Amino acid sequence: MTKQEAKNRIEKLKKEIDHHRYLYHVLDKQEISDAALDSLKHELFKLEQQYPEFITSDSPTQRVGGEPLSQFRKISHETPMLSIEDVFSKEELEDWRDRIQKLLPHEKFDYYTEVKMDGLAVSLIYKDGKFQIGSTRGDGKIGEDVTQNLRTIDAIPLQLRIPSEKEIDEFLKKFGQGMDTLKFKKRMRDLNGVIEVRGEAFMSKKVFEKINIEQIKKGEEPFANPRNAAAGSIRQLDPKITVSRRLDFFGYTLITEMGQVKHEQSHEIIKLIGIKVNPLNRHCDNLDRVEEFHEYVIKNREKMPYWTDGVVVVVNNDRDFDKLGVVGKTPRGMVAYKFPAEQATTVVRSVEWQVGRTGALTPVATLDPVSIGGTTVTHSTLHNFDEIRRLGVKIGDTVIVERAGDVIPKVIKVLPNLRTGHEKKIIPPKQCPVCGGPVERQEGEVAIHCMNPHCFAIEKEKILHFVSRRAFDIEGLGDKIVERFMTEGLVFSPADIFTLTKGDIEPLERFAEKSAENLVEAIEKSKRISLVRFIYALGILHVGEETSVALANYFGSLEKIKKATLDELISIPDIGEVVAKSIYEFFGKEKNKKIVDELIKNGVKIEEVKRGKKTLVAKTFVFTGELEKMTRDEAKDKVRYLGGDISGSVSKETDYVVVGREPGSKYEKAKKLGVKIINEKEFLKFLNS
Repeated sequence: MTKQEAKNRIEKLKKEIDHHRYLYHVLDKQEISDAALDSLKHELFKLEQQYPEFITSDSPTQRVGGEPLSQFRKISHETPMLSIEDVFSKEELEDWRDRIQKLLPHEKFDYYTEVKMDGLAVSLIYKDGKFQIGSTRGDGKIGEDVTQNLRTIDAIPLQLRIPSEKEIDEFLKKFGQGMDTLKFKKRMRDLNGVIEVRGEAFMSKKVFEKINIEQIKKGEEPFANPRNAAAGSIRQLDPKITVSRRLDFFGYTLITEMGQVKHEQSHEIIKLIGIKVNPLNRHCDNLDRVEEFHEYVIKNREKMPYWTDGVVVVVNNDRDFDKLGVVGKTPRGMVAYKFPAEQATTVVRSVEWQVGRTGALTPVATLDPVSIGGTTVTHSTLHNFDEIRRLGVKIGDTVIVERAGDVIPKVIKVLPNLRTGHEKKIIPPKQCPVCGGPVERQEGEVAIHCMNPHCFAIEKEKILHFVSRRAFDIEGLGDKIVERFMTEGLVFSPADIFTLTKGDIEPLERFAEKSAENLVEAIEKSKRISLVRFIYALGILHVGEETSVALANYFGSLEKIKKATLDELISIPDIGEVVAKSIYEFFGKEKNKKIVDELIKNGVKIEEVKRGKKTLVAKTFVFTGELEKMTRDEAKDKVRYLGGDISGSVSKETDYVVVGREPGSKYEKAKKLGVKIINEKEFLKFLNS
């Protein structure tokens, strides 16, 4: 960027930021998210730092505003450390309030709200006032003993503070409504017995920046975000490393009963005995006050010395909280009111078209690197040319990119006011970017397709699909190795994989005797495959996992599927005319027949469908979260074996939602719709019964 270009960009950024500031503060409107606006401000700040001669007084940036351990021992939590349900809007927060109000219709709720720290949850146990044991949450029931490391955090007292009689009386006068004052006074006078406090160990932004500078100087990878840095620091076997990380701590709940009857009182007791609590936490009479607090934290979180990703809302009355109980691993009486999906602004530098196994060309934007939620994003899918037209995006545009959780980053908005006039239109390709063959947009489809059936990219993607986890699941056969085998002339079709020998593979660069042996063993091991996986591996157009299951269950064997008429395929439940036609045409082509015959000739053994008791017929299951006893794919296979159906989304027609560790939005939707929710243990019992 030249000096003149920088000056022009700075002026445009200032105008754009002022425009959104006016909308937000004066007109109470919002066109872009706080995160996107912050990203624009950050870009302006960096440019002004690089060219300080262009800083003016009206710029938005000038506003005043022990010994190492060999391993950790396990610690059991007498009271489980539960996870918290997430909500993402005022409407979802009100839905939560309505649900708990139905359970306790005669109670009037008030709330205690806390800044949700982005660190690591830990438990502190004190005995007779002295710090005894510190542990991580782990799976909620069993954590790890990290006492030595927590002792290095200055904010965690090694000896609890005994308050004076005057302080005790003042506390009761201000916060003692409804408390058991005799019990409280007795516990406060000597702090005898066990006292458990839970809270968050975290790393401040300032320390995080310094630590990353030190990491880079040492030639080591910088941490992605303060949460990872804090968690990694707590789990160091050498406490000397932990102390060098300069962690902080806030207490947020008192597990031990000390006469308190409200969550707010727990916070004040924690503070009274010498443990830090977040001074921003506050009592809220109703959800309107909660919403105000949430907005305050969103507006001010960039100025806060730590990272936060929301606020925690707790039913203040402890008796009501306990009555509401627990569902799965989540207490009903509290929610995490999270901030909106994280966004940032960046510039589209180029667009490339990638070729999939069906020949569909997908546009992928290359972006200026930008950090979103602690992850550096450099690419974003634009889906198809219709989406490019809808967004009006051009090469050189400043765009808002959104990344929610593990979802692929996507461009959601263009900021045309920041255009320079040098932006270029995105032109759909007239030929395949890989093979140079003709491309065509077929009737009724949004995607542009390469029409060359021998396109290298299509053949490669077909083979990658064939060896993928839900198909033949051949470990070690990734993108680069498949491409290498194809360019070396070792593999032309999926059937060729099963003819590979150690002698074919070992001479290739980067392959040694052992790695060649391992790959040949993995290929041999994959030869026995279920009918469902085999159908899916063939990559038939429009045929995914569920259609593969439907075909396998209906026909039972590959031979019967191959001989099926079009009318017979159309008659199968959940298989429409378009899909049926695709299956019929696939098995009618000589090329595909030859591949199937060669696979069997080369040793592939297809297991026909076993006819078990269909105890789950007409029952639909949805899975969310991580299972412990089996993979999610194995769980799905068990449901299908017993005649049940699997769905990827929750609806009123869903019979059961199976919830594992750290469930996602499907869990929330199931609760909202009143769908039956079961945990993994209940699911296993269900299968056995």
